[in-house]
Amino acid sequence: MKLSGKVAAITGAARGIGKACAKRFLDDGVKVVISDVDADGLAATAAELGRPDALRTVVGNVARRADVDQLVATAVKEFGRLDIMVNNAGVARNRDILDITEGEFDEIIGINLKGAFFGVQSAARQMIAQGGGGVIINMSSVNALLAIPALATYAMSKGGMKQLTSVAAVALAPHNIRVVAVGPGTILTDMVASSIYTSEDARKTVMSRTPAGRGGEPSEVASVVAFLASDDASYITGQTIYPDGGRLILNYTVPVKEK
Repeated sequence: MKLSGKVAAITGAARGIGKACAKRFLDDGVKVVISDVDADGLAATAAELGRPDALRTVVGNVARRADVDQLVATAVKEFGRLDIMVNNAGVARNRDILDITEGEFDEIIGINLKGAFFGVQSAARQMIAQGGGGVIINMSSVNALLAIPALATYAMSKGGMKQLTSVAAVALAPHNIRVVAVGPGTILTDMVASSIYTSEDARKTVMSRTPAGRGGEPSEVASVVAFLASDDASYITGQTIYPDGGRLILNYTVPVKEK
């Protein structure tokens, strides 16, 4: 219970990794405010987690600054402060790079990168106002480093997330605020099912490049998030930790036709 008594806010928590992070934090004694654009999914998750004493919900779209500010304000109103911010909300679209529309580009960058930037700003302002100290955790991906053309917009947003984490870590270090990121590999979530596991052949391709031989569970990512949020990670800032089943050490390979 190293996190007992802390207060956390998590975006994109109606399902998947965000939901798993909420459960892990609650189990560790953290008071949690979760947000999502999916009001029904958010309500269902809150009912499933079943902790009215320590859990609150806020419906919102992270691409709108006011919605992110409302999430942070709710944490302070309900629980008195904010110690941990998890910028988890994210979407991916499997599209040929030549077919990506302006609207699709803006959607992915708006949610995945701009939304995380708003989360960093809003959380940091509150942490500084309450005396300094805190942890901001951004949800990145192995796609911050790998070049997978079918996930171009997603990869660009996560590449930006890597730099957001780095520059924010340096800027906020004087306030004793750590900024870190988690870069999962293929985790068994709805987003993976819709954008990556688009066929059995696609699933086998991913597994052929994953030394662990399986997809990860959301709870395994939540464990890394819990570690980074704790004082056990007190000397870690500006870094991205990759729970990826060995994906990055094997790297992504493509067939090449010799010319």
